[in-house]
Amino acid sequence: MLLFIFIYALILVAIGAFIGRKVKSASEFFVAGRKFGAGLLFTSLIAANLGAGSTVGVTALAYTHGVSAWWWIGSAGIGSLILAYIVGPKIWRIAREKNFYTLSDYLDDRYSRAFSGIISLMMAAGTLALFAGQLLGIAWILEVAAGIPKEHGVIIGAVVTTLYFAAGGLLSSAVVNIVEVAVILAGFVVAVPYVLSYAGGIEGIKSAVNNPKYFDAFGMGASAIIGYIVMLVPSFFISPGLIGKVFAAKDERSVKVGTALNGLVQLVFAVIPVIIGICAGACLPGLTRADLALPSAMKEMMPFIAASLALAGIFAAEVSTADTVLYMLAGSITNDIYKRFINPRVNDRNLLRLSRIVTVICGVLGVILALRLESIISALTIFYSLMSVSLSAPLIFGLFTRRANNFGAVMSALLGAGLTVYMTFGGFGGFIDVMGVRLNASTCGIILSFAVMAVSLLKK
Repeated sequence: MLLFIFIYALILVAIGAFIGRKVKSASEFFVAGRKFGAGLLFTSLIAANLGAGSTVGVTALAYTHGVSAWWWIGSAGIGSLILAYIVGPKIWRIAREKNFYTLSDYLDDRYSRAFSGIISLMMAAGTLALFAGQLLGIAWILEVAAGIPKEHGVIIGAVVTTLYFAAGGLLSSAVVNIVEVAVILAGFVVAVPYVLSYAGGIEGIKSAVNNPKYFDAFGMGASAIIGYIVMLVPSFFISPGLIGKVFAAKDERSVKVGTALNGLVQLVFAVIPVIIGICAGACLPGLTRADLALPSAMKEMMPFIAASLALAGIFAAEVSTADTVLYMLAGSITNDIYKRFINPRVNDRNLLRLSRIVTVICGVLGVILALRLESIISALTIFYSLMSVSLSAPLIFGLFTRRANNFGAVMSALLGAGLTVYMTFGGFGGFIDVMGVRLNASTCGIILSFAVMAVSLLKK
């Protein structure tokens, strides 16, 4: 089983290295020469979105909470459809006209260099946590599949992802994603009938799990579900990584079709890790960590060949999202911070070389952080919370009203993020009760950021 995954990893690195030989400019590295059709945009987006959170993380939630774990990926799918039809086409037209590489380029043009700098620093910190979460997902797979310690699994995941992305940036990532998406979908589709059969079907699961809330779509509780919706729906239409991929589209039709198909597949795929998590909860109740539910189910509840394909699918999911995270990190640090604030005259070749160096450095930092984090969901929550509260209001108001101003953008980002951090570390007990519903830190932060942005429209 380990040999199967090892060969697959070598194939990914080889493809990345081959494509990387053709990448000669920063434009090709960051936006793939703006040549993505609907198909390539779809595979690039869906590979990015079906990562550690959507596979290992959601299966862990389903293992613990049951059917209501669907809301994690379901919220992401809703956000992707908003990106497809509302945010994506409009910001793509602007990026095409002004030759933007990253979301921060847009924020600099729409608001100010200071605001784009603040956002870039926030995103660099949050994105590093996201990358660490993907590495944890890879580590859990390798631990279950071959008994490889977490520390070694994290390093292996970082090396594979960093090598092929550093070689060719978004272009090599997109080509590799075609292979990854095929393996992901095949692996997970194959897994469902096996784990359901092993668990004795729906009746077998119900007899093994004596908890009515396990089968309730809202069993996790209103507070948790509202928190996921508020945190994740905006995250998937304002994410710098996803918007950067949209910038690579060749025309507006490709933006709409490729992004919408990505959203629809997410909504359907959301059911699969939930089914696997519930089956694992019924048949493997004694796991030491919920994060081990997915790889354990595939190893223990499936025949060897099918399990090998399924585990390769999980590995592909984690790696495919990890390369998108490296893309975001490289863009934030080199294009958005270094080029904008430190060396505006840097030429294209040196920017490309720096991007590759930064990618490697971020790979090392991701390993260090991953070894300190406890779970995938905790890592992802750091990133999605920071991104949603700091970016959602400025981006939406900036795209759809001319009255949006720099003062409102800066204050909404700082106050929203500040409240989120304060509540996360104990302020207000971590929650605010509103009409009987407990609102968590990220929900309160994003509400405040939208309120501040709305009030700022009154400023002349």
